[in-house]
Amino acid sequence: MKSVRVFAPATVANMGCGFDVMGMTLDGVGDVLCVTVDEGDDLQIENLTDIELPSDIDKNVVTPAIRAMMEAFGESRSVKVVFEKKIAPGSGIGSSAASSAAAVYALNEALGRPFSDERLVEFAMEGEKLISGGTPHADNVGPSILGGVVLLRGYHPLDIVRLPVPDNFCCSVAHPAIMVSTRMAREVLPTEIPLRMAVEQWGNVAGLVAGLALGDVHLVGRAMRDVVVEPHRKQFIPQFDELRRKVTEVGALAFNISGAGPSVFSLSADMETAEKVGEVMRQHFAELGVESDIYVSKVSNQGARVVE
Repeated sequence: MKSVRVFAPATVANMGCGFDVMGMTLDGVGDVLCVTVDEGDDLQIENLTDIELPSDIDKNVVTPAIRAMMEAFGESRSVKVVFEKKIAPGSGIGSSAASSAAAVYALNEALGRPFSDERLVEFAMEGEKLISGGTPHADNVGPSILGGVVLLRGYHPLDIVRLPVPDNFCCSVAHPAIMVSTRMAREVLPTEIPLRMAVEQWGNVAGLVAGLALGDVHLVGRAMRDVVVEPHRKQFIPQFDELRRKVTEVGALAFNISGAGPSVFSLSADMETAEKVGEVMRQHFAELGVESDIYVSKVSNQGARVVE
């Protein structure tokens, strides 16, 4: 029998224009799971957190991720997963991804590291497939496992590129106490977009990657604009456009929806500005009678990792 305890960080998916193909890692917030492997052939899940999780094991995101990994491993084992710390579901900072990432990372350690980190991303995507209604994506699980900023160059086959993170890449995230499910946020999206809109979005994605490669946080800020997804999803966030105006006035370089929402994030060139932006976000939601959690940090280069 072997037990491994792992922390997997929260993430910001899409990064504005990079829908389903880009994501970045936050610092200091995430899931903590303990995975125990023993002789046998079963899966158990225990929840020690205050967050309500599905009572049906087949509806928990870690289940398909673990089963895919054990099938690839090719040998039977008894696996027990204990949730010790959990990001609230529907937060928009990769709740399901952090669980899947932590589970497969811990299981890989317990089995003696038979799989690469890139392969772990593929297994964790099975959890995202469950939560999003059949669409596997890696813009949360990728950075949660690998750390830093991740580009999904392609999905068939999975081609992951870890991009450099500028030293002055400071992020402010607000998680308001409202619920937006990933499935609901995907259902409002268009199935087709005009060519002119696609061209604008391609330019933004290229600018975002170029800004990261050059270490130019101001170019990153100019490129972090979403003309495809944001117009449809901002309806779920109270006075979204007004909040963008407020954070821009205090120096934010960009402002977007984090993943499916309702969390929003902002990019700043220094921590002092990022702190101001975080306070503006908090006040904005408080004035609307909505509580919010605020996270302010540099983008982390550390992904999932074993903890004591």
